[in-house]
Amino acid sequence: MATSPLKFRFRRLVRRRVRRTGELLQEGSSQVDKHFFARLGKLRLVWRLVAGWTLLFVVIAGMLSVQLSALKQYYQVLQPAPGGMYTEGVEGSFTTANPLYAVSDVDTTVSRLVFASLLTYDNQNHLVGDLADRWNVNDDGTVYTIHLRSALTWQDGKPLTADDVLFTYHTIQNADAQSPLFSSWQGVTVQKLDAQTVSFTLPNPLSSFPYSLTNGIVPRHLLQAVPAVDLRSVAFNTTSPVGAGPFRWSAIGVSGVGDAAEQQITLVPFRQYWAGSPRLSSFSIDAFASQGALLSAYRNRQVTAAAGLSTVPADIAKDRSSHVYNLPLTAGTYVFFNTKQAVLQDAKVRQALVLAANRSAILAGLGYSAIPVDEPLLHGQLGYNPAYAQVTGQAAQAAALLDADGWKLGAGEVRTKDGQPLSFTLTAVNDPEFKGVAQRLRAQWRAIGIGVTLNLQQPADFQAALSPAGSASTSVRPYDAIVDGISIGVDPDVFVYWDSSQADVRSATQLNFSSYTSDVADASLEAGRTRLGDALRAIKYQPFLQAWQQDAPALGLYQPRFVYISHVHVYGLGKEQINTDADRFTNVQNWMIHTAWVTRRLPS
Repeated sequence: MATSPLKFRFRRLVRRRVRRTGELLQEGSSQVDKHFFARLGKLRLVWRLVAGWTLLFVVIAGMLSVQLSALKQYYQVLQPAPGGMYTEGVEGSFTTANPLYAVSDVDTTVSRLVFASLLTYDNQNHLVGDLADRWNVNDDGTVYTIHLRSALTWQDGKPLTADDVLFTYHTIQNADAQSPLFSSWQGVTVQKLDAQTVSFTLPNPLSSFPYSLTNGIVPRHLLQAVPAVDLRSVAFNTTSPVGAGPFRWSAIGVSGVGDAAEQQITLVPFRQYWAGSPRLSSFSIDAFASQGALLSAYRNRQVTAAAGLSTVPADIAKDRSSHVYNLPLTAGTYVFFNTKQAVLQDAKVRQALVLAANRSAILAGLGYSAIPVDEPLLHGQLGYNPAYAQVTGQAAQAAALLDADGWKLGAGEVRTKDGQPLSFTLTAVNDPEFKGVAQRLRAQWRAIGIGVTLNLQQPADFQAALSPAGSASTSVRPYDAIVDGISIGVDPDVFVYWDSSQADVRSATQLNFSSYTSDVADASLEAGRTRLGDALRAIKYQPFLQAWQQDAPALGLYQPRFVYISHVHVYGLGKEQINTDADRFTNVQNWMIHTAWVTRRLPS
């Protein structure tokens, strides 16, 4: 009972609070009605003013934005910016990154990114130093001295010195190592002069020798303990290569089998690369078993770019988001006439074939702009002389030449001489480009009474057909004429393609596809490659050019291209001529795929 007064007081307090709350709610409701709802009717009197000010604010803001955008070009400029992950697709399979063995497209791609060479090429395709700071040659052209850059390092942090250069070339010269470069380095003495200097002593003067110093250098400290016979199969080549190039090895992944097989090699920037750290965040190479799989990956944007296509598909060529780079190669596509085979032994017949061919029509049918080839040297190359260029597109003159040589056009469509028909087989790779070239040539030659049978082959079969057949004493090329390309390079030393010694089955290269023999050409080629001065070399090559024009062992057509497509514009990827497919990477450390607005520098 003692708690009853407290209970009553508590109840009175609660009722008082409830009553007060009700009063406050009623007062609040009254104020809302008075100051908000009661005034809504007056809003229509000022809505035009409010809307007008709002519209004016929007217009001013828009005009300011447009003005700033228009003025941006005066104080800012859009420039390439570092960063971005880049993935390049290549057809083929990865087998080695070691530059002593890299031959295939995929292998040379990886090798060129990971390893550095003594010399390389700049964006104008001039020979410049890579690991080498400078080089010089003695007066008689037999000793070349290479001076390395200072403070060079391998990607594992070890110093790169003359010992590594010495080890690289001694390994190449070791027959047990089985390097594809072996034959090119026989007879060359390589010596270390000091930690930064190496000399190369040649048995005879050779002006083109510096162009041989563009192969990658390998680390002595990682490979010296490996027997030469085991170098092809060490893990260094495939899972842990260490070079001194712009990108270093990160990882390799493999997926799929057969036609669906795919390999992905991931590289990351080598920050201590002598020319500066690459601008890209990473560079991956995706190797696909077929070109069809490569193109499918490109269309699906699985890869940023695709390298080394034979042709650009129509849908990609029309796609505005794709960038197509046609990089001319310092190479030549020719028709090589086998000068030891049947009717093609006759120089007059070969001259007529050159005259009757319409080079301009052939180039027009390629579907891309190509540089014509009309000599054994390329346009603009040291020694090239327009006076000795092959004349083509003269069908009437060609027919008259054959008439005078006794090849008569009778009742049939093919000329004959002493009962022998003027016909031969033209062999080419069965791809769209070479097939089209061969077909156009056949039509042009048939128009003057020359019978041509096409033999289109798959690439592997075509390469096998290039080798001489028969015994060593009677070996001949097993074809009448072929359409093929040869790599010429920057230097005009084309000895391996046209000297008589290279027509011999016993030669190391067997690259004289025409089996061309000429004492005049031989003497000129030898003189041109053993002189050092450019002017003197150009003079020495003139008899060869004149003999080649007169003898017509081949028909020059055009410089082939390296096809590169990308979903992004690749800043730094030049459009100058390159010597090999891998030379697209001459400036890869400066490649960029992003852009950003930066403040323009004011003139001082």
